[in-house]
Amino acid sequence: MPALGGREELTTSRLSLLRPVEGDIDAILAVHRDPATCVHNPSDALATRAEAEERYGRWNAVWEHHGYGYWTVRTHNSPAVLGFCGIKPMELAGLPILNLFYRFAPAAWGRGLATEAATAVAGWAAAHVPDLPLIARVRPENLASRRVALRAGLCRAEHLDGEGHDGYDLIFASRLP
Repeated sequence: MPALGGREELTTSRLSLLRPVEGDIDAILAVHRDPATCVHNPSDALATRAEAEERYGRWNAVWEHHGYGYWTVRTHNSPAVLGFCGIKPMELAGLPILNLFYRFAPAAWGRGLATEAATAVAGWAAAHVPDLPLIARVRPENLASRRVALRAGLCRAEHLDGEGHDGYDLIFASRLP
């Protein structure tokens, strides 16, 4: 993965995905404070800058420990943050996996940007962390997130469906663990 000034970067035809920095904390708060962005995952909602700072600290710790994590997503040459997309290691049903995360501001919805970012991240994960299956946990009623997971190359893994932090999770996987 190319580095830009010490910041890990992925690029697509329209997007630049960069490792978050402290300067992104206000964007983390803005995206996670909007009720529409966390309607399916209310435990991810943020209310204060201190909570956003703590979230950034957790994201940064994953980067420090694993060399990958969540990226801040922008269009090329734009300072405006569209959202966040990336991976983190975790366990699902006792199996080590990579969780694919994507959350975008409502202003970025409906243009295929989450799919473009998730596809880039899925490709990066397949090339750089091939031993771990990539999964997306999606609430059944979140049709847009289901479409993103499928378009990013994941398939339904019904045998892994189950209760998550905010309700029942449908599981989509790069390969069946």
